[in-house]
Amino acid sequence: MTALPPSAPHARVILLAGPSGSGKSSLAALTGLPVLNLDDFYKEGTDPTLPRLPDGSGTDWDSPLSWDGDAAVAAIEALCRTSRTPVPVYDIATSSRTGTSLLDIGRTPLFVAEGIFAADIIGRCRELDVLADALCLRGRPSTTFRRRLARDLREARKPVLYLIRRGLRLMRAERGIVARQTALGAFPCGRDTAMGRIAAAAAGHCERVAAPPHAAAGAPSEPAPTGR
Repeated sequence: MTALPPSAPHARVILLAGPSGSGKSSLAALTGLPVLNLDDFYKEGTDPTLPRLPDGSGTDWDSPLSWDGDAAVAAIEALCRTSRTPVPVYDIATSSRTGTSLLDIGRTPLFVAEGIFAADIIGRCRELDVLADALCLRGRPSTTFRRRLARDLREARKPVLYLIRRGLRLMRAERGIVARQTALGAFPCGRDTAMGRIAAAAAGHCERVAAPPHAAAGAPSEPAPTGR
């Protein structure tokens, strides 16, 4: 028996990428749209497939290999086709999943999925015909560093020395992070432009995203750190 094609999506996703601390979560909240937090799809600290830092000092949480992209894409497709999906609840401080929640976007035709690895699933969401737009939020590396460190200290995400060292490393790598996400198909922009494009998509004025030539040729899958 021939398998039936998947049902047409009734909703589409805006993928909001950008370096850690660039303001993705704050911007997503301002849109008024349902939000899927892609950081909740990190692997647990006990997962044997986690990548290691080059010096062997611990897990490389800034590598896409520390994240379950398959589960994230499955959740996005479920939201686009059925309006709801279970999502893990992840605690960054303990690197563990602490439960599951149900995300229901109702009848909205658009939602935001935000996270540092969002650009890594642009191609797959495009192939599934569920992509409305893909953005890479960018700013001054020094501003991103301060915002990220303040947040991470406030939330006690990791030991202080680890956060400072990681923050400095990500600040030096930030331009490369933005370049990589752009190569994967995300549109690099500041907060105001991002809000404008999201508003246009919500109003139905955003053209369906086509693969840029550089993305079609493929981008490196394991580049400089992406940063969470």
